[in-house]
Amino acid sequence: MSTMADVLDQLTVVGELYETLSDGSVRCYACGHRCLIREGKRGICQVRFNRGGKLYVPWGYVAALQVDPIEKKPFFHVLPGSDALTFGMLGCDFHCSYCQNYLTSQAMRDPVSDVALSLVRRTSPEQLVELAQRSGASVIASSYNEPLITTEWAVSIFRQAQQVGLKCVYVSNGNATPEVLNYLRPYLVAYKVDLKTMQDRQYRKLGGVLDHVLDSIRRAHELGLWVEVVTLVVPGFNDSNEELMDAARYIRSVSADIPWHVTAFHPDYKMTDPPPTSVRTILRAAEIGQEAGLNFVYAGNIPGRVGEYENTYCPHCHELLIERVGYMIRRYRLTGDGNCPKCGAAAPGVWPTSPQSVQLNGLGMPRPVI
Repeated sequence: MSTMADVLDQLTVVGELYETLSDGSVRCYACGHRCLIREGKRGICQVRFNRGGKLYVPWGYVAALQVDPIEKKPFFHVLPGSDALTFGMLGCDFHCSYCQNYLTSQAMRDPVSDVALSLVRRTSPEQLVELAQRSGASVIASSYNEPLITTEWAVSIFRQAQQVGLKCVYVSNGNATPEVLNYLRPYLVAYKVDLKTMQDRQYRKLGGVLDHVLDSIRRAHELGLWVEVVTLVVPGFNDSNEELMDAARYIRSVSADIPWHVTAFHPDYKMTDPPPTSVRTILRAAEIGQEAGLNFVYAGNIPGRVGEYENTYCPHCHELLIERVGYMIRRYRLTGDGNCPKCGAAAPGVWPTSPQSVQLNGLGMPRPVI
């Protein structure tokens, strides 16, 4: 019987985000781990490996594929009401015990691999772009597993997507390098980062380094990408007032206009002890974000119970700009230039050129692509 590695190693090509060293080892630049990979060995992600002094990387398949509301990513300031064809592969450079996409992200580490292997579907960039057009999507997103470790594949899709006018986005843990962000910059319009904790000790338990994520938020913003940040608020892990304020203040130091989504945890994968995050805790986190000076703070995962924190308001005159319930747009009031209809101030984001094109009261649900 073929193992996960046997199958996936056939679905690879020589990558671009690496250098070869004099002893035949390779140094990978796809994520912040910067793995030194010797002949016949794999990186931390388990899907990038050294064969003959060349780095082989995932190519030519998807393990998850569906049409999602763009708000599910979540992007609240990128073409509201539009759909995103969202694809993912297998593998991750982190090992978060509460991962909600563990079937795809942890397939190389856990016994779920047999299930994950059944998800693998061979495809091509051209086929995926055609699917996006056929489904009416305006955006193509790389998500579900960690897209940084499969960046070469994503870029091959994004090149095709750009040619037909589709926007491209990343949904990432933010463990990036300057090299990978520079490589992605010509193709992306937006980059979502999970800021999981403000304690480096806690980050290392998840397999990451806090400074790598903080640097990625700042660098992505400096590169001109539209950045949105998400913090999954986990009881007993990162929900203290002090830590939430530290996160909000850091985002504010980069830009007050970066949206901060504070979302509710629910027990999953290996973390089943903490209770689901309460509405009260999520509202407290959102209030902390506002107190820190962020212009756009959103509360997620509990639609209809967080009041104004699902909506977008003008930071200058506080006029309602976008009204939401969950992933559905109820009202869209920005002008064609992305300006406030009351005071005329520009709202930061990637907006549709025609307000009439915004889909109101849509399904607000993911749709599998057959």
